[in-house]
Amino acid sequence: MFFLVGNVLLLMEGFFEISKWVPKKDAALVACMVDLHNIGTFNVDTRFKASYLNELKIKLEKVLPHAMLKAKPNLESRIRTLKRDWAIVYDMLSGKDNGGFGWDDYR
Repeated sequence: MFFLVGNVLLLMEGFFEISKWVPKKDAALVACMVDLHNIGTFNVDTRFKASYLNELKIKLEKVLPHAMLKAKPNLESRIRTLKRDWAIVYDMLSGKDNGGFGWDDYR
């Protein structure tokens, strides 16, 4: 059974809710993570502290009130997916195993 709540498509299967990630939710997630990083409370070197997911959930509830996201399954999974997808772009632009791909300042 499907439900549409705001911009969130929910699939109810027994006791589980599966929410669909849309670009608006991704943008809000990244913006909230940047805010957390800039605040500095949850930073440890280049990674976040363990309790950052709960604070991230609170920030996202303010931005996306009807999203009904949970810290552990929803946010953790999406952050892992974004890291995997954007690591490829980061590697290409940083010069790591890029096969000659890069910016040419002289052309």
